[in-house]
Amino acid sequence: MPGSKIPSFSSASELGSAVVVDLEIAGRCQGSSTSRKRSRSQSALKSSIKNVPSPAKRIPPRRCSNAIVDSKGEIKLDLQQCCDDSNGEPLVVSSPKILREERSSDPCFQTSTWNPRDPAQIQAVKEALHVASAPYNIVCREDEQKSILDFCKVCIEQDKSGSLYVCGCPGTGKSLSVKKVKELLVLWAKEAGFQTPEVLSINCTLLTKASEIFSKVIEKFHPHLKNNSCSPLQDLQKLYSQKRQLSSGKMMMIIVDEMDYLRTKDHQVLHDLFMLSTLPYSQCILIGIANAIDLADRFLPRLESLNCKPNVVTYCAYSKDQILKIIQQRLIVLGYDIFEPIALEFCARKVAAASGDMRKALDVCRSAIEVFEAELRLATNKEELKIVRFDHMDIALSRAFKPLIVDTIQSLPQHQQIILCSVVKFFWQCKKNATTLGELNRSYSEICKDNHIPPVGMLEFTNMCRALSDQGLLNVGQSKEIKQKRVTLQIDGSDVRFALKEIRFFNNCLESFNK
Repeated sequence: MPGSKIPSFSSASELGSAVVVDLEIAGRCQGSSTSRKRSRSQSALKSSIKNVPSPAKRIPPRRCSNAIVDSKGEIKLDLQQCCDDSNGEPLVVSSPKILREERSSDPCFQTSTWNPRDPAQIQAVKEALHVASAPYNIVCREDEQKSILDFCKVCIEQDKSGSLYVCGCPGTGKSLSVKKVKELLVLWAKEAGFQTPEVLSINCTLLTKASEIFSKVIEKFHPHLKNNSCSPLQDLQKLYSQKRQLSSGKMMMIIVDEMDYLRTKDHQVLHDLFMLSTLPYSQCILIGIANAIDLADRFLPRLESLNCKPNVVTYCAYSKDQILKIIQQRLIVLGYDIFEPIALEFCARKVAAASGDMRKALDVCRSAIEVFEAELRLATNKEELKIVRFDHMDIALSRAFKPLIVDTIQSLPQHQQIILCSVVKFFWQCKKNATTLGELNRSYSEICKDNHIPPVGMLEFTNMCRALSDQGLLNVGQSKEIKQKRVTLQIDGSDVRFALKEIRFFNNCLESFNK
């Protein structure tokens, strides 16, 4: 080609690779006859590659994905990337268009296309976002996980017992991290040449009484003591207080989840459990998991006085970025986009600001999928609904973080709901924050008559206002004259509107708020 610079090659193999690449590109542009020529040229080239002195011509960058343009404008070919690592054979370099066509027909490069009307795909998304679907790698808890694992390693290496207290708010990954540590510890012990520790995992919510935990330890590690006349705790204390001639040498790992449920009036069970790891011949690695951050400080003062207070690992609430990262980690394996990025970020921000509970975030995402499904069922085929949008997530978050008072209002009888609606409407129209039972009764009666509902009498109306007062929704004052009793609203009017907005009758009554 006139005016082009000829690249130099350091070896015959580089030269041969360039020629084969050039022949491949030429073959793509010249049809089947050229392809046959290319095949003969390649076979001849392989037999005489060492004797070819002439340089290869330049390869245009648009036809070679590995072509590099240097600062002088010269085009160079990265031949190292054009050779397959497995056998060293040169690879054919194709244009981006040809690569896309080849990959679309190659099942190895095919990716799933998101089809929201496919029940199997919807189910796969829900399973990926389920709390019970534990990911292979636990992200955003690497430091805490390492602290627990290092503690267990030291106990095994030094053949000594110890206790650890893992605490943090609900949904911060405590139980999941300890479960992962258990798996990693077993693998490490095998590789390091130590005996694999025996593991007992106990969820205290399943115990009928707190002291039953000692029976579980006996059943798992010391079944020969099961029928002794002494209590399980006494058997364990005696066993770990005297030197045993026959010992397996294995450490015993006891994981106690939901340790809050072991609290008794005198906290004796918690104290005795942690004391087991301090006895002279104990081989217990005790790991307690609970939501109470200061449990060790409040309920185990005697342990601190005996200098056997457990080590503490605290799990902080997840931040917005951490929640977003965990959700994306679960969804990336599916191979397609299900949520709008802004919808996921909105969910992460809301949950992080409220509690930092990862389980709540996953539940909200699953709820948003259900909102999306409901809209999809009502949509026609012409309507494009391909992804979970911001408004779907907004509905799911509203349901998840609905105040407890909203549930109370929604469970009230209809006439009591009408009374609350009357109070909110009267205060908004008159710009007041208090009224009397007489005025409230007139407002209530007007709403009933406008909607063809028979109003109740004054006596029954007064009793319903007292019932609302007992539930903390209204405050009814004292007066000799019933109609002059002062009435104020004890809750926010927005909670009443939110609780009743999905009921058409009340939505019509309060429509002025939406204008």
